Amino acid sequence: MSVIGQIRGLPCAFMVDVKRAAVRERTTRTDSDVHATRVRRDRGTTAAQSLGSHPFVVLSLVVLAMGKPMARDLQLHEAREDIPNGFVLSGPAAPDTTLNLRIALAPSDTPGLHKALYDVSTPGSANYGRHLSKTEVEKFAAPKPESVDAVNAWLKENNIDARTISPAGDWMAFDVSVSKANELFSSNFSVYKHGGTGMETIRTLSYSIPASLKDHLDLVHPTISFPSPQPGLPARISSISPIVANVTSGDILSFCSGSVTPSCLQALYGIPTTNATQSSSQLAVTGLLDQFANKVDLETFLENFRTDIPSSTTFTFQAVDGGQNNQDPTQAGIEADLDIQYTVGLATGVPIVFISVGEETTDGVDGLLDIINFLLNESAPPHVLTTSYGANEGDFSRMLANSVCNAYAQLGARGTSILFSSGDGGVSGSQFNPKCIKNFIPTFPSGCPFITSVGATAGMNPEAAAFYSSGGFSNYFGVPPYQVDEHSAYLDALGHTYSDRYNASGRGFPDVSTQGTNFEIVVAGKIQSVQGTSCASPTFASIISLVNDKLVAKGRSPLGFLNPLLYSPAGKAAFTDITFGNNPGCLTVGFPAQSGWDPVTGLGTPVFSKLLTAAGL
Repeated sequence: MSVIGQIRGLPCAFMVDVKRAAVRERTTRTDSDVHATRVRRDRGTTAAQSLGSHPFVVLSLVVLAMGKPMARDLQLHEAREDIPNGFVLSGPAAPDTTLNLRIALAPSDTPGLHKALYDVSTPGSANYGRHLSKTEVEKFAAPKPESVDAVNAWLKENNIDARTISPAGDWMAFDVSVSKANELFSSNFSVYKHGGTGMETIRTLSYSIPASLKDHLDLVHPTISFPSPQPGLPARISSISPIVANVTSGDILSFCSGSVTPSCLQALYGIPTTNATQSSSQLAVTGLLDQFANKVDLETFLENFRTDIPSSTTFTFQAVDGGQNNQDPTQAGIEADLDIQYTVGLATGVPIVFISVGEETTDGVDGLLDIINFLLNESAPPHVLTTSYGANEGDFSRMLANSVCNAYAQLGARGTSILFSSGDGGVSGSQFNPKCIKNFIPTFPSGCPFITSVGATAGMNPEAAAFYSSGGFSNYFGVPPYQVDEHSAYLDALGHTYSDRYNASGRGFPDVSTQGTNFEIVVAGKIQSVQGTSCASPTFASIISLVNDKLVAKGRSPLGFLNPLLYSPAGKAAFTDITFGNNPGCLTVGFPAQSGWDPVTGLGTPVFSKLLTAAGL
């Protein structure tokens, strides 16, 4: 796929629930969050279907179910109206299939967590920069003792051995058979197959919990949240010959109109080339889906595009869920190489850590939640976390999205700036969706108000919105306080255009943008060009890391949760407003970029010196 016409619809931001088998181009497999000991694929009529076709038997089964003491106490907790596009029902899951389920207990004080997060993140607050300790955050997130007692009593009653899997004790996990799960939750776990990839997953369209647990148990997962089946590899534009990017400053921006390198970004945004000095100010890069960052590729990249620093400059590695970083050149990942090369190549001297999530994840979102719980358990989490993976918001249930979003709030309160690429499908989601003909599709986690969503631009003089840059308004999360004025101004200017296609009361995204087109990278020893919002997120993360380095050098706290600062008057003044372009999709031209914040490029692109001023430096 080296021809642009073949790849322009592919996203750079990964879909989080894409199974590793799809990445490896296998045609079928069951989700890693479901260890299927036996998935039946009978083409004929199953015994259950045969029984179900007889009215008398159906009535008898209903009477039996109603006679169970547990069933009388159950009430519907979550449900979805239909099967996601592309999936078809294959049949009931085998009763003895083992499911790895998780339950989220209700946190003791979510409003208090949100209040504390804004208190330490809003300029002018008396507590600005006084980030919370691990213990302080866990007090907000931990379930109340009565919730723990109620859930544990229910688990014990049903002979279930659960284990706590989050630092605050708000997530528990257990293994249970399909037959037991169907009984416990009055559910119907079935096998669903995706027609395009052949990937199979076991899900239910609804589940119930005991009425007595309503105020104690937030959700059971994975249940009604479906995986995103199609891989979202960065769009590979072309293979090119090695070039030397360090041209003179007078020629740099004209040179960059055809390809983007670290030198281009340094010239465009005023990013310094001098070494950072603070070893404690770490930048973390998320690695999912067996994407490995190759050190030899990084060395080649630096030899070509950062000749002013040692080509031996490298990164450290951490593993979650058995993660690895295979250094076989044939295993080099486009996404991982991109993210590492542009963080090491831009955040000069900042300690970079690649956190690889392995195949042992059972969080149902390919490690997206496990990596946050991993970082929450650290005594000193990184100051910046950049993630180039995402999904369509509707792939997550509302309760799951809310729970994951609150985990980001916990990490933000600890002082970590959390950045996500906004997606590459315009208004049709995290990748272009040709079946989207009406309602625009927001992405997740970009809709979460506690992270910073990064869109993409293209061109240099002037910059314009990249056509693929996902943006819009969340269906799950309301307008956050820091965005009220910008949100209102944009909708007033937009008028009634598309008013029936998006949620006018939803949190708008992205928040900011940077270049995301024609990025030169090295993969398996070859230089090639890629595009997508996956290019933009590590770029902005590098800029924030360099600001943090200067803050820490002066004995101050890192920026932490960014958005209240970015939307402040000083913060908005630190961006170049992007007023050209749009993000088409769903048979429309999408939202237009315009003066002020917009759901294509956010507040615009950064000016490093002005960000220093906004940070009080």
